[in-house]
Amino acid sequence: MIIELDHTLVSAADRRASAELLAKILDVPWSETGVGPFCPVFVNEGLTLDFDQAEGSFPVQHFCFRVSDSEFDALLGRLAALGIEYRSTPHGPMDGRVNTHLGGRLVYWSKPDGHVWEALTVSYARRK
Repeated sequence: MIIELDHTLVSAADRRASAELLAKILDVPWSETGVGPFCPVFVNEGLTLDFDQAEGSFPVQHFCFRVSDSEFDALLGRLAALGIEYRSTPHGPMDGRVNTHLGGRLVYWSKPDGHVWEALTVSYARRK
């Protein structure tokens, strides 16, 4: 049996605005309505992020997307076009740098909602 993550909830101060922003960053489709009260972002054929309206504070989550080199370049361009700062480490200042210490390229950003969003070209979690 193959187990795949199908969908997960993402807490948001404004589910619609957050879903729309992440969809722009990733250049993927989204919808204002989905099953239940969620705004889904359709990351790929097998994964949906359902943005859920949070009342009050919520924990920061981490989401990492593995992309090709060309998709990475395009994502950096979209971050710049949207005025979203990025950094080379999971936490710390927005240094506008790309991390290359783990065999590929990776960046982190914090919008929407202060979550730790990551894009990388080579998975450091799955070394072969």
